[in-house]
This record gives sequence, structure tokens and C-alpha cells, in this order.
Amino acid sequence: QVRLQESGPGLVKASQTVSVACTVSGGSLTADQHYWNWLRQPPGKGLEWIGIIHYNGATYYDPSLKSRTSISWDTSKNQFTLHLSSVTPEDTAVYFCNSAHIKGVDWGQGTQVTVSS
Repeated sequence: QVRLQESGPGLVKASQTVSVACTVSGGSLTADQHYWNWLRQPPGKGLEWIGIIHYNGATYYDPSLKSRTSISWDTSKNQFTLHLSSVTPEDTAVYFCNSAHIKGVDWGQGTQVTVSS
């Protein structure tokens, strides 16, 4: 089973760039047909999909966040990272990473990111 663990700064100020990392164990980022997602859940709202990095390194983003979002990876650390720029208090949420593959979807526990104005 793939295990994922998010880590982030916790509290950031508006206008900054926040980076949230997802460290993977029990699987490889480049394993065939594995897809690595970032999602978030703002307080009182549902899950929002942010973007994805494929096992071959291709990335895709939600159009509403695309201009402020990038996903990178470090295969030597088996880690992929979400970068969200120019954050506002509306970006306050629990950020989740997951792995989608033929056997199902594995989730991290999530990490809270709070943006102060």
C-alpha cells in the first residue's frame, strides 16, 4: 500500500508563495500508471481538485488556479510538491495529496494551511 504524508508551513501571510510537500513511501512516483494529485478542502466546503502530476512527469491544473499553481517532484526523495503563489485568506484549507492507480486511491492525512491577511 502506498503511504503519503503531507508537510507544509502551517501559517503563511497573504501574497506569499506556499509550498506543500507530499512524501511517498511504499511506491515510486514513476511507477507506471500512477497519478499524483493535490486537493484541498476549505473550511465548511467540499474537496477541490488543484492539480496532478503523472508518473511520466506531465502536469495539469484546475483552470481557476492554473495561473498561481505548479507541481514539481524530486524522484530521488520520492516527493512531490505543490507551489501556490500570491495566496489570499481564501486559500486557507486542509491540503491533501493522493495517489490514483489501478488498485484504487491512497490518501495522505492532510495538512492545514492558514493564510493570514
